[in-house]
Amino acid sequence: MSGKIRSTAMALAIAFLGLLGSAGTASAASGAVKVAKSDKLGSYLTDSKGMTLYTFKKDTPGKSACAGDCVTKWPLFHAEKVSASGKVKKADFATITRDDGKKQTTYKGLPLYYFEGDKKKGDTKGDGVKDVWDVAKP
Repeated sequence: MSGKIRSTAMALAIAFLGLLGSAGTASAASGAVKVAKSDKLGSYLTDSKGMTLYTFKKDTPGKSACAGDCVTKWPLFHAEKVSASGKVKKADFATITRDDGKKQTTYKGLPLYYFEGDKKKGDTKGDGVKDVWDVAKP
């Protein structure tokens, strides 16, 4: 194998391993958290792209109870730096390190998630799932 091919193969392998390491975490391109409104749900939190953020009733402040398969269906929301506007304050957000070593953003202590069933801006299909998932409310 030539040096150039070997370098390319190594770079691809490293990139692939990086993707594996971040599985289950959906980092926001921007750390902006916004407030959206719906007639049915009232005000709720979204990321900068308008994707709905959720909370899990089994979580406790600063600690996520969602692990394994749960994280596949409810990917973690994480932004290194959160900017907020309107009814939400930057001080209401923090980052926790989960038991699996992944980072997750919290709102008023509660970890934030996405729902795999939400495909576009404004979808709120995860609200009320199994009576333990709710849209995150400001």
